[in-house]
Amino acid sequence: MNEKKDILLPEPTLRRLPWYLAYVNMLQSQGIEYVSSTQISKEINVDASQIAKDLSFLNIKGKTRIGYQVVSLAAELSNFLGFHQEHSALMIGVGSLGAALIQDSGLNQYGLKIVAGFDINEKIIGSEICGVPVYDIAELAVQQKRYKADIGILAVPVEHAQESADLLSESGVKAIWNFTPFRIRVSDDVVIQNTSIYAHLAVMYNRINAKK
Repeated sequence: MNEKKDILLPEPTLRRLPWYLAYVNMLQSQGIEYVSSTQISKEINVDASQIAKDLSFLNIKGKTRIGYQVVSLAAELSNFLGFHQEHSALMIGVGSLGAALIQDSGLNQYGLKIVAGFDINEKIIGSEICGVPVYDIAELAVQQKRYKADIGILAVPVEHAQESADLLSESGVKAIWNFTPFRIRVSDDVVIQNTSIYAHLAVMYNRINAKK
């Protein structure tokens, strides 16, 4: 087991690491061999000392006057973030957002493979989206035994968020990626990651209005 993966990092650091990875991946595609924290800082607008501190959590250190080896840094970041390891996921709610996530091939590049969708809409139950089958939500427990997915993605109407989360938790998933604005509650052994599009919209609108 890679011990680095067991490090519990501060959430702000975890949120910044994919920014660093995206930038060094671009450098790697350009054939650039080394990059300094100062160079990274200029491109992604994060203080160079913060970048060095974040990378030090992973025991990644640059060479004096040379910086970080791009290929090695990209590999270390990708490995730590788990993007090289495939995680199977179940899509709960196959409306416009759920269907879009299933069709987003970019998720596969980051280790997330949606293997099945679930809904209550009879018009889409039994269909496939990009080869991913859509089942009746009543089949969740049975299909989870088949797919053994460790992640559930929630994109249902807010009034069904908690009951859907309960079904996922009971089915044995280890984490729920919640796209609804409802603050779902689950047992402590299930990881929750909330990604509310509406909350981000509210912040953006507020900042726009403040600049008027």
